[in-house]
Amino acid sequence: MASRSWRSVRGRTTLGATVVVAVALLIGAFSFYGVLSASIHGSTERAAEQRLEELTERAGGPGKDIDALDDEILQIIGADGSVRAASEDAREKLGSTPLPVDDDPQTTTVDGETVLVVSEDIERDQTLVLAVSMEDDAETLATVATLLAIALPLLLLLVAVTTWSVVGRALRPVELIREEVDGITAERLHQRVPVPETADEIAALATTMNGMLDRLDAAATAQRRFVSDASHELRSPLATIRQHAELAQAHPDVTSIGELAEVVSEEGLRLQGIVESLLLLARLDEGASTHDEAVDLDDIALGEVRRLRAAGIDVNGSGIHAARVHGDPRLLGQLVRNLADNAVRHSRGRVAIGVTPSDGYVFVTIEDDGTGVPAEERERIFERFVRLDEARSRDAGGSGLGLAIARGIAASGHGTLTVDDSRWGGARFVLTLPLGA
Repeated sequence: MASRSWRSVRGRTTLGATVVVAVALLIGAFSFYGVLSASIHGSTERAAEQRLEELTERAGGPGKDIDALDDEILQIIGADGSVRAASEDAREKLGSTPLPVDDDPQTTTVDGETVLVVSEDIERDQTLVLAVSMEDDAETLATVATLLAIALPLLLLLVAVTTWSVVGRALRPVELIREEVDGITAERLHQRVPVPETADEIAALATTMNGMLDRLDAAATAQRRFVSDASHELRSPLATIRQHAELAQAHPDVTSIGELAEVVSEEGLRLQGIVESLLLLARLDEGASTHDEAVDLDDIALGEVRRLRAAGIDVNGSGIHAARVHGDPRLLGQLVRNLADNAVRHSRGRVAIGVTPSDGYVFVTIEDDGTGVPAEERERIFERFVRLDEARSRDAGGSGLGLAIARGIAASGHGTLTVDDSRWGGARFVLTLPLGA
């Protein structure tokens, strides 16, 4: 089916190109023939008129030197329309029949031969009439018509063959690309289409398609990794709950109901947090609309400063300035809290939170005095379920979704979230959002 489709496209393209060229050639041929015919006819008229002028000068008297002329059809016609004198050819072919007299050249037939007739008034109310054969003109035009009739089909055949060949060479890479793409499935996203060495639009198409396959492959790999990590994260608390339940069931005298309830409650909260984070990420991925209103980021930042100080954390909030943005206050609050909790988790005792409006944007910075984030890991930490080696402990490192959620919220608010070095050598997260009215 695909091969037939390719051949069908090739055939339609060839037919279309041939028809267009045929119409153009026919128009050109008819135009050329018309121009050539007019040019030859005009040339014959001018030659006939010039010859008539010469003969008029020789015709000094009625019939003078006319009878002696040979190979020319020439008559002198009187005012009464009778033939007063004629050349030998005129007498043989016309007898006493006069040629038509008119101010303009005209064509007629003499003895089965087409002639051009021109006339000129001479003395004594007589008219000198000359008939010039047009057979040479007809032969010339017939030869041109024959050549055109032969050349046009040959040229059309050449165009058809050339178009068929060129279209075939042009479509062959497309067919190879189509065949390759047709064989790519979810399990074979690593395959790529061949890129022809033509450096043309088809090569650009193949390159673009390979780029799309790269993105699909990366997305599928990330999805598989996400599903695997999510399954692992969800399985761990479930396994803990099951183990304690089985232990309590097998040894009721060893495990108390209160201890079992505490474990179930803690792991249940952990499960709830993971599921809620996954649902939030799913909504952010889908671009779900959020509540949009004016939000004072300085109020959110000051709230985090008070919360951390209440927990005994040394927090510097002197860099917080008034700034207002448009967004969902709940999500923005969660974003700042995730960054603050991450800073506390990795700090040695000092954390700083700043809010600075500038040039139409507001910059929220949260930094710590921890070990920082290596340059090669600064993008990976925003992936889901990623925890650096030093933060592998679930008790200290969370589920690995906080920074992914933070970047997702920033992106939903048309902002960015990056990380670099803090003033103390730790990590500094910079949230950039457009200022609101």
